[in-house]
Amino acid sequence: MKFLNKYNNSKNIRFNSFEKTVNICHERNLKTFVETGTARGKTKFFFINKYNWKDGMSTLMFAEYAKFTNGKLHTCDISANNIDNARNFTRNFSEYIKFYVQDSLIFLKEFNAQIDLLYLDSLDGHNPIAASEHQLKEVQIGIKKLHKNSLILLDDKGSKTNLSINFLKKNDYNIIFETDYQVLLSR
Repeated sequence: MKFLNKYNNSKNIRFNSFEKTVNICHERNLKTFVETGTARGKTKFFFINKYNWKDGMSTLMFAEYAKFTNGKLHTCDISANNIDNARNFTRNFSEYIKFYVQDSLIFLKEFNAQIDLLYLDSLDGHNPIAASEHQLKEVQIGIKKLHKNSLILLDDKGSKTNLSINFLKKNDYNIIFETDYQVLLSR
């Protein structure tokens, strides 16, 4: 999967966990990806668009991987502006992405397909208590749509993952990879 190399930028502090996740998805033939919290992707610097590597580029990477596997990325964000930005910078992969402007909890409740990869990155971790509680609610809803080979990738380790990790461990999920920023779990 040589396409991943272009995302290996020193500013992309989440690259290692995304690379590991995509490789395991490929090994397990996973093709239905659900992301809460769409990557904003590019920032404008005067009139020039630049990649926002600090954002992680998840939507772009998962979209390109979906194209590679003929899969589908479902990405949700409560901000229409974030969705518009993501739609713009992923336009080369538009047939492999479905965008939703919706609260992630409602989106996950209404999502009616099995999920292969659940990536949770909604609600920024500036308020760790609220963000942790929100991510836990996402996990509690999302876990019902997972299968034995599904993966769960949690973003913002430490600021919003502790409740979710404890819940998942109690439900027979194990940490299979982690970095300073993300935690990947599976059964």
